[in-house]
Amino acid sequence: MPRSVRIPHTLVLLFGIMVLALVATWLLPQGSFQTAPNEAGRMMVVPGSYEVHAERVWLSPAALFTAVPRALADAQAIIFFLLIVGGAIAVLRATGVIDALLGWLLKRIGHNPALLIIFGTAAFAAGSGTLGVSTEYIPFALVLVSLCAAMRLDAMTAMGVMIGGYCVGYGVAWTNPYTVVVAQGIAELPPGSGLWFRLALFVPFVAIVVHHVWRYARKVAADPSASLMAGVDTPGRDEAFEYPAFNGRHTLIGVVVLVALVAMVYGISQRGWYLDELGAIWLAVALLAGVIGGLGLDDTAKKFAAGAAELAVVALLVGFARSIALILEDGQVLHTIVHGASIPLGWVGTELAAVGMLLMQTLINFFVPSGSGQAFATMPIMAPLADVVGIERQVAVLAFQFGDGFSNMLLPTNIILMAILGIAGISYDRWFRFAWPLLLKLMLAAAAALVIAVWIGYA
Repeated sequence: MPRSVRIPHTLVLLFGIMVLALVATWLLPQGSFQTAPNEAGRMMVVPGSYEVHAERVWLSPAALFTAVPRALADAQAIIFFLLIVGGAIAVLRATGVIDALLGWLLKRIGHNPALLIIFGTAAFAAGSGTLGVSTEYIPFALVLVSLCAAMRLDAMTAMGVMIGGYCVGYGVAWTNPYTVVVAQGIAELPPGSGLWFRLALFVPFVAIVVHHVWRYARKVAADPSASLMAGVDTPGRDEAFEYPAFNGRHTLIGVVVLVALVAMVYGISQRGWYLDELGAIWLAVALLAGVIGGLGLDDTAKKFAAGAAELAVVALLVGFARSIALILEDGQVLHTIVHGASIPLGWVGTELAAVGMLLMQTLINFFVPSGSGQAFATMPIMAPLADVVGIERQVAVLAFQFGDGFSNMLLPTNIILMAILGIAGISYDRWFRFAWPLLLKLMLAAAAALVIAVWIGYA
């Protein structure tokens, strides 16, 4: 990206969209759909019931400012859940279990290029798909570069494993608390529901990344001049890295996390648990991990508070994103937008409508790179839009996951991507040449998966 192009902060972009939303309430027809409960008791939009209101509601510019605190209060359940998860992840990180597990895995497979690419990609994808791990991968960029250099592989191969795995993990996430749980909550779906289909997608999508990276690695091994890093001296190639040894405490913490994940899946599917219960589980994980990891109660509390503080910006993004929908709702044009979007999507059929949602989410991800923020900005529109065009809301959530996750590997607004590339010494233009064919493959596979989801009535 040229240095002269400066992308505004995400809060600035969201406030700009709020302004556009306010203007839309002045210009667009105001109307609404009728709603009715489905078999599960959730209120759904009735297709074909849109009507324009006879009387117009006018919002003043003051609505831009009053909407934010109202939106923060409206989204408080999600916001507090995210803060708890952020604190728990910070405690896990402080115990060294994440670094130790990744280090143990890389040490075991670091001698074999094929195993490194296969299991490395799967490990990064699993971490992102379950716990929403992303930032924690940054320190391992140089570790992977060094391992690949020892096997006559270049830094691009290393980043293909890490970034490809991280983005696929977010795209087909199983229980990611920052994306899946948030989007399903907004769409009024049980958190974690539809897990079986996302599990089925995990292996095929990881295989796409593995195949892309392995083909490139073999080409470079046969002809080093074919490397996209030819002539570039990357950092860390000759350095040795030490990561924490995987010990008994880490094993116990891993068992705690595994039991917690199983409990969440069981509770959601069998007991009807929601954010209160899930938040309680993450609190328990933080406490047990801190005690088992030897942090003590005081250090556990400090790490938890610091982790929650790191998500303060995400909380604000959620509030600003929710403000957009709130303004559209107050101005009675949210359903007007849904109605307008449903007309062209209705012409192309449900399968292509689902693919259209994927393309819309991918485009929006450029401007709102926060997964939680994007969910709050788009799902209030996508959920009722799914009702109108005859698509299950679960399919709309899947389109959101694909659009948010896969495009993260290419968007310069993704600060995690840019940080990893910077540490690995890879310029964005070189990475773009490597990643855009992979993104295209993933998008085509995502479109096929959405078509299948529509066919089977994925709900």
